[in-house]
Amino acid sequence: MNVPITLQCRTSGFNLIAALFFTFVLNAIFLLRAWEIIPYLHLHDYLFAASIPLVLASAFYLIFSLLAWPYLRKPLLIVLVLISAAANYFMHSFGTVIDTNMIQNVFESDPQEASALISSRYVMWMLLMGILPVVLLCLVRIRSGQRWWWNILERLAGALGAVMLILLMAVLFYKDYASLIRNNKGLVKMITPANVVSGTGRYVDLRYLQGSQELVKIGEDAHKGPLISAENKKTLVILVVGETARAENFSLGGYGRETNPQLKNQQVIYYPNATSCGTETAISVPCMFSNMPRVHYDASLARHQEGLLDVLAHAGVSVLWRENDGGCKGACSRVPHTDMTQWQLPQYCHDGFCQDDVLLHRLDNYIDSLHNDGVIVLHQMGSHGPAYYQRYPAQFRRFTPTCDSNQIQDCDHQALVNTYDNSLLYSDDMISRTIDKLKTLSDRFNVALVYLSDHGESLGESGMYLHGAPYLFAPSQQTHIPVLLWMSPGYAAAYHLDENCLRQQAPTEKVSQDHLFHTLLGMFNIQTKAYQPQLDMIRSCQTAS
Repeated sequence: MNVPITLQCRTSGFNLIAALFFTFVLNAIFLLRAWEIIPYLHLHDYLFAASIPLVLASAFYLIFSLLAWPYLRKPLLIVLVLISAAANYFMHSFGTVIDTNMIQNVFESDPQEASALISSRYVMWMLLMGILPVVLLCLVRIRSGQRWWWNILERLAGALGAVMLILLMAVLFYKDYASLIRNNKGLVKMITPANVVSGTGRYVDLRYLQGSQELVKIGEDAHKGPLISAENKKTLVILVVGETARAENFSLGGYGRETNPQLKNQQVIYYPNATSCGTETAISVPCMFSNMPRVHYDASLARHQEGLLDVLAHAGVSVLWRENDGGCKGACSRVPHTDMTQWQLPQYCHDGFCQDDVLLHRLDNYIDSLHNDGVIVLHQMGSHGPAYYQRYPAQFRRFTPTCDSNQIQDCDHQALVNTYDNSLLYSDDMISRTIDKLKTLSDRFNVALVYLSDHGESLGESGMYLHGAPYLFAPSQQTHIPVLLWMSPGYAAAYHLDENCLRQQAPTEKVSQDHLFHTLLGMFNIQTKAYQPQLDMIRSCQTAS
């Protein structure tokens, strides 16, 4: 006779075990980090360190006591265990900080980006940290007292005890907790599942509960100013939006390894002191195309307000966005755009992703049809991690050995850097060939190219990988980005630009993605109230007509 395996415990015991599991297993990363920060100069410091898991366990016990209702507690705990296990994997493996922006990345990532993060190690982690505890949880049979009022009193007594313990620790160590939290603002974002729940709640509020989403129009007065040229040529600008390229590894900016050999020969104007608006695509891309500076950027407003491409379209400029990186995050919603990955061109695409040459496929056909000024945005896959080794063709595997895995935290650091640098070599080549294409069009158009990355990337420095750290304490590797400009002699002459002036200013000029909106408008001589000349990178080098 088969006897089903069950475990039995009372409600109070069940809540205590759950609280201890969430404290010492699912929040081990938080505890170790908190203990690491404490100076341990006096006995008081050791007692404070011992109080941290006590406070955390009491808080979990309080929550579980209040939510310990039949038909609710087990489903709720199952969900919390699974999301906590997943969050812990990325926190442990990549040093990821879980906040609202990271939750936005989760909801807005496409299947290709998500699949790159799934590995055998992730599956094993979820089995041990998520599925196994859930199975044990399902096997537990919770015994309640025969009287309903006794069950309620038992839960209330447990909750009250937890509150009293938390208050006692607050009285004894208030200054220590205040100092710890104030001086380490990212620490509380390591507490799971609070980080996931609060981040998700904030994202839902920003995304869906912000009231009226009526489109806010800007730059409707935009029009093209007079062209300062004797030739009757239209203007064509290609804007290349890079992905995960960090300035620290650009040889144009002084990196010791030659990662930009082709662009160096193109005599581009490079801005070595450039910063991003965010540390993830979901923030940086809509921010750079908005008219809002980073310090005043409102993601909710940006979702229903026109941006740079809309203003250019108002002025009669033909706009096209070509996508190879999971979407424009709303920046191209109201202008013509095409997702090149949907073409599934076998010469560029395999294993569910496309290399960036796909962005140039039959681009000539579109340009041949242009009868107005035009701007073309090419949104690269660039150096998107963690599978850097998949971002470039085999002929660009020049720095070896490489990290041919998406488990980058397990790779030798130099091999990881080699792989990342190879992806930059490929981007360098692709951007250079785009410039070559523009050169062939200079008899018909005044041509120019702008390149900037959306954000940078961490490659293991201080134990951090990938990107997405809160901007307040993000490392420079995630916020310091490459920005460059190229223009034909015809373009410079048409707009009376002193190229030598630009080259002299670029090495010391501090620029950011705040400048993109106004620089692009200036590059077409668009006149509108939305334009701020002080944020136009090239304005100061225009000579009088």
